[in-house]
Amino acid sequence: MASKSSTFGFELSSLFEQAAGQFRNLNTREPGQWPTLPKFAAWLGVAAAVVVGGWFGLLSGAHDEFDAAREREPQLKADYRSRLAQAVNLAELRKQKLQVQEFVTQLEKQLPGKAEMDALLSDINQAGLGRGLQFELFRPGQVQVKDYYAELPIAIRVSGRYHDIGAFAADVANLSRIVTLNNLTITPAAKDGAGLLAMDATARTYRYLDAAEVEAQKQAKSGAKAGARK
Repeated sequence: MASKSSTFGFELSSLFEQAAGQFRNLNTREPGQWPTLPKFAAWLGVAAAVVVGGWFGLLSGAHDEFDAAREREPQLKADYRSRLAQAVNLAELRKQKLQVQEFVTQLEKQLPGKAEMDALLSDINQAGLGRGLQFELFRPGQVQVKDYYAELPIAIRVSGRYHDIGAFAADVANLSRIVTLNNLTITPAAKDGAGLLAMDATARTYRYLDAAEVEAQKQAKSGAKAGARK
């Protein structure tokens, strides 16, 4: 029994000695000529270094993401509270939206279309004649196209009695279509006017754009933006 133990110990010692011998006098410039055991040990070392480096790299990235998420937390909480308040008041907000849409629709109905402009100009003229005023000037100007509507200025000059001119201004304001009087100037009429007054003003009326005009406006805006980017 003792003989077997001593033989095993000798063999184990010999193996260690052989393994240690492979690590002696290694030429670091030519690792390809190393014995098998040093090559395997070097491979294990490199693999361990790669694994450790990758692990710490992943942890560093995760730590940065965690810090970024922590910084976003207050803003996310504020957004959540805001959206929660909107969700609670959703029914009321929808009701307000419908009311605004109805109001806009009512305003749009007060704007004539292109085909109705002649009738509106006739209404303005009849409002003056109905008050006994004399039209000395009634000249529509150049149509000014805006984003969603068109504006037509009309230079007018009427003469008549003071109260009739005031009633005419009130009649224009009460037309079913939107008409405003701007730049009003009231002066005495001609010397032989028997106390009559003359009113110079610019009447502005508005109409909504038809589908073709709206599309043309959109294309013009797109072209302007494209030109600005260049």
